[in-house]
Amino acid sequence: MKQGLSLRVSQHLALTPQLQQSIRLLQLSTLELSQEVEQMLDENPFLEMSLDEAPREEFGLAQADAPVPEEDRETDFSDYAPAASASATEAEPANSVEVEAPSWEGDGSTEVIPDDGEWGGDATPRKNNLGGDEEMDATNLARAHESLQSHLHRQALSLRLCEEDSCALRFLIESLNDDGYLDESLESLAAGLAEGDAEQQEELVHRFTVALRLLHHLDPVGVGARSLGECLSLQLKAMQDDGDAHVACATALRICAQPMELLARRDVKRLSQLCGDSDAQVRAAIGLITRLEPKPGRRFVDVERNIVIPDVLVTKAGRGQQARFRVQLNPDVMPRLRVHDIYAGALKSHKGEGHQALQQRLQEARWFIKNIQQRFDTILRVSNAIVERQKNFFVHGELAMRPLVLREIADELGLHESTISRVTTAKYMSTPYGTFELKYFFGSALGTETGGNASSTAVRALIKQFVASENLKKPLSDSQISDMLKEQGIECARRTVAKYREALRIAPANLRKAL
Repeated sequence: MKQGLSLRVSQHLALTPQLQQSIRLLQLSTLELSQEVEQMLDENPFLEMSLDEAPREEFGLAQADAPVPEEDRETDFSDYAPAASASATEAEPANSVEVEAPSWEGDGSTEVIPDDGEWGGDATPRKNNLGGDEEMDATNLARAHESLQSHLHRQALSLRLCEEDSCALRFLIESLNDDGYLDESLESLAAGLAEGDAEQQEELVHRFTVALRLLHHLDPVGVGARSLGECLSLQLKAMQDDGDAHVACATALRICAQPMELLARRDVKRLSQLCGDSDAQVRAAIGLITRLEPKPGRRFVDVERNIVIPDVLVTKAGRGQQARFRVQLNPDVMPRLRVHDIYAGALKSHKGEGHQALQQRLQEARWFIKNIQQRFDTILRVSNAIVERQKNFFVHGELAMRPLVLREIADELGLHESTISRVTTAKYMSTPYGTFELKYFFGSALGTETGGNASSTAVRALIKQFVASENLKKPLSDSQISDMLKEQGIECARRTVAKYREALRIAPANLRKAL
């Protein structure tokens, strides 16, 4: 074999550190971005948070006449015009867009109910009842929320207990989970403290038994239970002690002593046989049990982790055909960063040892600011495109949602589909109908008799309306719902209806009938 030299030219894509950081920042949520900014402020001396609290104008309007170097601009977008400004007029901010309300054929009688499923609660949120001029935002309210343990410890202070019983009660309180249940048995708790001493373990079990009885009488009722049946029984017994016992309370106590699987299935006949009561009494008792709280510690759970801060704000101006929707970034989630002028100026005049390392840190700070600017620019562009394509939703609600896939937005903005996926993940938009994740506005298409397409989101909204208006004595089955959708011109199989129903957390027809 003869050796030789050859020259070959090829191209390949290299992910530079700046590009890697840009991709990583793009997929971060608002909370994760805040943590990333705090970490970068601690590590990089050339990066600082702007403390200028001067009133900010709307996005895209310059606040100063003097030009600012591109690498040292702040990320509050007061002097930053994103690429989406091409669709906006000169009188409008560069990073906000107004969308005209579309026309809608129909009688306008459809009632739209905001979807509160993202929050995991059943009740609609209410405004705070603070009097006067006092205001408290959701974050401060969550931080001021009292924990279950603190609430129980405060009640325990009013009990006149000896030191041993007080310590045992405190130990049980600290052993409760977030739902207010005692997961471990008293024997296992005592064994962990006794360390093999049988006599001490027996004494601890006795102390824990006394403390558990005291714990069962504290507020909230049902706390300290070791099972769901015990939790419900404690609440029913408290109703009897208060004198407002329901006529079905005795039957409900007997039901709670039975396996919970029968209660979950609403097996009235089997429960009637086991409890020795009539079907009517069992149904009344089940209705009483459904009004109890299965998780006593639910309202004490730290709600701060459930707070969603929108990245994009959509506001409505005007009414009817003249309605317009303005899309803008939330200024509260954008960090106001800038390069430290004093340190940057000192580095220019310093050419000694370590100059190269400091110069690299300065460049990293400028890259970080630029990548954050690009992140919010991309979020705004994608949001503008979503609002433009889903205009009917912002006027008529989820029933008017049209089919939309990631590729449509990617082709329109000239971005890759994976970039749209990163942008729409863990990013939220505040709308007149509530706050939704950007992915909520994307849905697959279902065929119609006219040859068009219907969004899966709109189909789920129809299913929700059908179930809400059904006869409780004869609830609709999946097949009946499928037939009703066909009457509306939407081709949806029974299995698809079952999948959408489960996604909406709607029980099957047999369980809805029992309810």
